[in-house]
Amino acid sequence: MEQIADLIANITAIKIMDIVIAVAIILFFRVFSSGIAYGIIRLFKWKKAKANRIKDSAFYHPLRIFISILGVYLAILFLKKPLCLDDIVMMIVTKAFRIISTIVFAKGLAQSFTTQSTLAKKLQEKMNRDPEDSSFIFILKVARVIIYIVAGFIVITELGINLNGLVAGLGIGGVIVTLAAQDTAKNLFGGLMIFLDKPFIVGDWIQMDNYEGTVEDISFRSTRIRTFENSLVNVPNSIITNSSIINWSRMEKRRYKTNLVLELDTPLEKVNRVVDRIREMLKQHDDVIDDSIIVKFDNITENGINLLIYSYTNSVDYATFLEEKQKINYKIIQILREENVYLAYDTKTVHVKN
Repeated sequence: MEQIADLIANITAIKIMDIVIAVAIILFFRVFSSGIAYGIIRLFKWKKAKANRIKDSAFYHPLRIFISILGVYLAILFLKKPLCLDDIVMMIVTKAFRIISTIVFAKGLAQSFTTQSTLAKKLQEKMNRDPEDSSFIFILKVARVIIYIVAGFIVITELGINLNGLVAGLGIGGVIVTLAAQDTAKNLFGGLMIFLDKPFIVGDWIQMDNYEGTVEDISFRSTRIRTFENSLVNVPNSIITNSSIINWSRMEKRRYKTNLVLELDTPLEKVNRVVDRIREMLKQHDDVIDDSIIVKFDNITENGINLLIYSYTNSVDYATFLEEKQKINYKIIQILREENVYLAYDTKTVHVKN
């Protein structure tokens, strides 16, 4: 109570002008924080940049926050003598200012390593990396984690915590942590293998034992898959690395295959004409790969004459492939009708014993 009374007594003794100047310092840095941050960023940009690009910079908003905090800190320094603040109070204020500044700048630096940042885009161009490249995204995530770890150590040091004692404590509990985090370690290792081996990237259509869908995100612990039922599944990376994965997006071509069973009494001359016309139709089809075309009198079945039609198309996307497949089927039916050739029905002969 005595300290509070002394503080009130000191405050009443402060000149009104000192209070006005301190408030003016805070307001000045708060009001002009945007302009000062804009000017600082512009100084470091050698090329002329538009105002919107500067305001979209990763350091613009953190700088604004820092400048506002700096105004408060300078105002407290100005009022040190009028308030008769002792060294302990000023030490706490200084440590708080340093910790907040560290956090603010760490956030700005971490934002520089996002896929939308200017720095990341320049790195993509120099490294010839695709924006959706999983390994590049992983590198950015690792960089952000390192930045936050370093900032955390700086904050711990400012708080006066002995890092040697902290490390020793971690060593004592290391065995317990290791046993409790085995699954996490497996998932982290699995995520690393995914980024290195690149069995798939974000946007790929993959199929596993129990899941099938489009990859939306790959993190350290799990992979997020959007299924065709529009549900979202988070699959641990350890499960993915131990599973067989089919990456449908890596297909270079799709197979078209069908069997036509003609009636058994179809004249062989018509069979040959149908075979030749279907083969020629496929060759003239833009999407069909000519070297892969096979149209053969494949087999004689109980129901009739089997024609094997086999080829590959350039349509990798499934929807586009279905459209091309439909066009081919229409043309095959048209050829059969023009040649007056009919498909055989599945028939069975039944003998009735008297």
